[in-house]
Amino acid sequence: MPVSTRPRARDRLDRGELEAALRRMGLARPGERPAFGRLTGGVSSDIWRVELERGPVCVKRSLAKLRVAADWHAPVERGNYERRWLETVAAIAPGAVPTILGHDDEACLFVMAYLEPGRYPVWKHLLRDGTAERATAAEVGRLLARIHAATAHRRDIAAAFDTSYIFRPIRLEPYLEATGRAHADRQQAFAALIAATLANRKALVHGDVSPKNILVGPEGPVLLDAEGAWYGDPAFDAAFCLNHLLLKCLWNRPATGGFQACFEALSESYLGACDWEPRASLEARVARLLPGLLLARVDGKSPVEYVTDETDRNRVRRTARALLAAPVERVAEVWSAWAYELGR
Repeated sequence: MPVSTRPRARDRLDRGELEAALRRMGLARPGERPAFGRLTGGVSSDIWRVELERGPVCVKRSLAKLRVAADWHAPVERGNYERRWLETVAAIAPGAVPTILGHDDEACLFVMAYLEPGRYPVWKHLLRDGTAERATAAEVGRLLARIHAATAHRRDIAAAFDTSYIFRPIRLEPYLEATGRAHADRQQAFAALIAATLANRKALVHGDVSPKNILVGPEGPVLLDAEGAWYGDPAFDAAFCLNHLLLKCLWNRPATGGFQACFEALSESYLGACDWEPRASLEARVARLLPGLLLARVDGKSPVEYVTDETDRNRVRRTARALLAAPVERVAEVWSAWAYELGR
């Protein structure tokens, strides 16, 4: 793909700059006037749906300062690594990511195929409404394992995604370091989680495997938003996603049984496919990360928007703090502790 050699653009791009970028990539014809519509929902990027003569496309560019109340900055070149992650995974699991149509590395901008929401609903929206399909969760687990297995112990991929300097400010600092500061008596436990995560550089990590970044497509799950792409600890991806299935119980209580089924299906399909390291070692790291990430979603820099009741926030705190003080090594034990708290 052709890449611009112009100086890096401002943090926000105007319509003229976007049109120029699309023409440089050969996606917009000379004289064509694309129609732009800003897409909502993300805190870390500007994303547009663009109507071209060839059809709709999606343009994405990372922000230097994320749209959250806390002071949260991250290198904008993470967008270039996200695009490379998508291209890498497309070769491993065709159809599991949107197709990349063009990119401009100087502007940290890329263009991908636009996937219609009617055919590709967001998994988060389905879970919110109580549609918790065990089969979908199992497919997500298998897909993660497929990516991790295909990239495990690959020196070339490790060198291409040597991005700890991005992963730390976009994931470890806002989730684990910040939450450790908020819970000083658990700060040592958070420090141990950070050290273990940084020490286990084993496979290509997505970094934000959240239901909001997973589309349920006709051929299986589709992963989006790999801004945290990093060659590191695969346990982080699994724990990050499983954590959301715990939290959804506070969003839709009647669907708790479905969320439990999804939690069990995702963890078993993922861990059952692990062939890059001993399953017990991987599972122990997932189980230990879970309470740290759980607590981070109420007291870190990126709290989930749907846990606002203080009673529910305290449920999270009691469960997570107890597990941080007395870590477990099986993910089922984390669910059991959470289920006990929900039943109180």
